[in-house]
Amino acid sequence: MKITPVILCGGSGTRLWPLSRKDHPKQYLSFVGDKTMLQETILRLRGLDNITDPIIVCNSDHRFLVAEQCQQIDITNVTILLEPVAKNTAPAIVAAALQSLKKTDNASLLILSADHVIQDVDALYKAINIANQQVLNNKLTTFGILPTCANSEYGYIKLNQENINGAYKVDKFIEKPNFKKAKKFFEHGDYLWNSGMFMFKAKVLISELTIHAPEMVISVSKAINNAELDLDFIRLSKNDFELSPSDSIDYALMEKSKNVFVVPLDAKWNDIGSWPALYDAGIKDRNCNVIKGDVLAQDTTNSYINANHHMVATIGIDNLIVVDTHDATFIATKEKAREVNSIVEYLKSKGRNEGIMHRKVYRPWGWYDSIEAGLHFQVKRLFIKPGAKLSLQMHYKRAEHWVVVGGNATVIKGEKIYLLKEGESIYIPIGTKHSLENKTNERLEIIEVQSGSYLGEDDILRLEDIYSRV
Repeated sequence: MKITPVILCGGSGTRLWPLSRKDHPKQYLSFVGDKTMLQETILRLRGLDNITDPIIVCNSDHRFLVAEQCQQIDITNVTILLEPVAKNTAPAIVAAALQSLKKTDNASLLILSADHVIQDVDALYKAINIANQQVLNNKLTTFGILPTCANSEYGYIKLNQENINGAYKVDKFIEKPNFKKAKKFFEHGDYLWNSGMFMFKAKVLISELTIHAPEMVISVSKAINNAELDLDFIRLSKNDFELSPSDSIDYALMEKSKNVFVVPLDAKWNDIGSWPALYDAGIKDRNCNVIKGDVLAQDTTNSYINANHHMVATIGIDNLIVVDTHDATFIATKEKAREVNSIVEYLKSKGRNEGIMHRKVYRPWGWYDSIEAGLHFQVKRLFIKPGAKLSLQMHYKRAEHWVVVGGNATVIKGEKIYLLKEGESIYIPIGTKHSLENKTNERLEIIEVQSGSYLGEDDILRLEDIYSRV
């Protein structure tokens, strides 16, 4: 039986702020290797012989990030389902299952999160093959991580001691315990961490959920049947999907079914749910530091330092998390670093963008970096990919001055078309329709100076757009 990976890309990853933010969360960033976490999740499955092209379920706002990151690793036949609203893991998995059943009525699904680190791929393959034997017998299967310590940040799975070809029947699922209970579970030996990874036949999943969560199956089925194609994406029907209950797959099904087996997994797994977890997963230097970027660490020990933007220098520090970005720097002890959510909530309450988006913002045509801003002006650096084009648009409250600093630009201004070379510029008055295109195979970089009474991103009227954003 062919195995179809279903990769869940939801979540905002605020526990890894300031690198991970709502508009560009951790699954689309690289933390451990050169590839992003989403790319690593896809690539680590390539050694399985019976694997098919993946189904990725993501937020509509992240669709172009997903598509571009798949293209970068030569994944061209991916199915990308767009969730109109966040509804937890169960509806997302149901949508993927129903979509897979359009191609075959005997699909076996491997449910993965896009933000896990798994270093021992051979151990993962072995666990998948064991799980697949249970799937062939119409069982719902999950993967339980062999605990390495008493950890109260994970849910637990209590297993039955009867070994059936490497799998065990699940006795019960347990929510995140306090430390005292976690210590008992760790010492007992019959408890595994709940990884959030699953395997089952699509039709078995739907059949059981029809019993345990019928409203969900009905709503998501309608959302799939009324879905719309949007370029290379499948956009689930918002009106139908919104009616689905918002539940995790554990609560909606796994905790209620009597048909669940667990496969123990010892593969150097980490869900990278916090900065201390990222430190634990990282490669340490001789002073037990994990260093990324341009860092000068003097008399520094047991610390995680990430210089995302410019050089960071430290002297005489120990046991700290230091993360530097374009517009925010986070410093905390490892013990307190898990409380970073409180900073994100504070920024949100004050209406500050640093909790939501980076200074550098990715768009389907490339990216822009807000270099400087003040009263009635803003300066941005724009990078337009070869063959890419900004929408034909206009602004009601701002004018723009574009200076070409690299490449050649094709500009629509009003009813005229202008070809600009490096060093040339053009002025776009308020209320003038305009567009910017890179028709070459080379990079195009623009310095954009905005001026006006209001410079928010919502002051835009798109008239035409090759990315269907009108």
